[in-house]
Amino acid sequence: MVDTKLEDEAGRLAALHRYEVLDTPKEAAFDRITGLVKTVLSVPICAVSLIDADRQWFKSCVGLDVDGTARDISFCTHTIKARVPMNIPDAAEDPRFAENPLVTGAPYIRSYLGVPLSSPDGYNLGSLCAIDTKPRDFDPTQIEVLKSFAAIVTNEMELRRIAQVDHLTGAATRRGFTVEVDKTISRFLRGQTPAAFVVMDIDHFKKVNDTYGHPAGDIVLRTVGTKLSELIRSGDLLGRLGGEEFGILLTGDTVEQATETAERLREALETTVIEHDPPIRITASFGIAALDAECLSFEKWLAKADAALYEAKRTGRNKCCVA
Repeated sequence: MVDTKLEDEAGRLAALHRYEVLDTPKEAAFDRITGLVKTVLSVPICAVSLIDADRQWFKSCVGLDVDGTARDISFCTHTIKARVPMNIPDAAEDPRFAENPLVTGAPYIRSYLGVPLSSPDGYNLGSLCAIDTKPRDFDPTQIEVLKSFAAIVTNEMELRRIAQVDHLTGAATRRGFTVEVDKTISRFLRGQTPAAFVVMDIDHFKKVNDTYGHPAGDIVLRTVGTKLSELIRSGDLLGRLGGEEFGILLTGDTVEQATETAERLREALETTVIEHDPPIRITASFGIAALDAECLSFEKWLAKADAALYEAKRTGRNKCCVA
């Protein structure tokens, strides 16, 4: 029987991109796994390799000081074509890899063991691989060990994906939002792509909770999340930073464009009647900060936008201020 998921490259790439993990910073959870594999299997190189359209990208790698390779020379692109581990005792004797530049040149791969990393819906996203610079045939026990570690990698990716969405508001969690901000900063450093960070805080939200109760507060947060999501562009990102504070990442926008967007959102929230008995109305304050050389980290950029938000609160609320 044909395994259609192994032949569906478009579906596989869509599944990979749903995890929003490509080009993200190093994370200790994945680095611990590759470090353990290196020790347990006594190999010089181990990597969590994700196969994109034309590249192999390493979420974690020990033993190599690179972020990835071209896909067409990667061993892992062969691993994802099957459901079982790929065990290569001697790459120099394997016609698929004998002339591969990773075999004939640095890092001089001779043996390879890779286990596919499969999503819950059956797409192979990449592999957990153990690599040696001398010929060796990994035994069944070692293969089972790597399969167990690969399952941990897959679970970690799935938990990471789930943790990126705030289930009350539908916005990205602070963690998920931070990941996207880091990507935006990286793009800015490469090509000076403009972007703006908008921070929004619901005015007098404590009074809503004190007057109507926390269930009503949840209704307000859910309504605000839905309204903001409807009004921003598909390429922009809404995140819940904590409590009643939201962040909006506007990619490609100048500070003038971001201010126009913030003002439009402010007006929309001011005129929204939130379904409750009695109906609830709220306003919100906004702080806007353009991405520049002074805020090349999430914390610095947030602090700059927060300073503008504080000014909006200090000078009367229900307004937009620019850092």
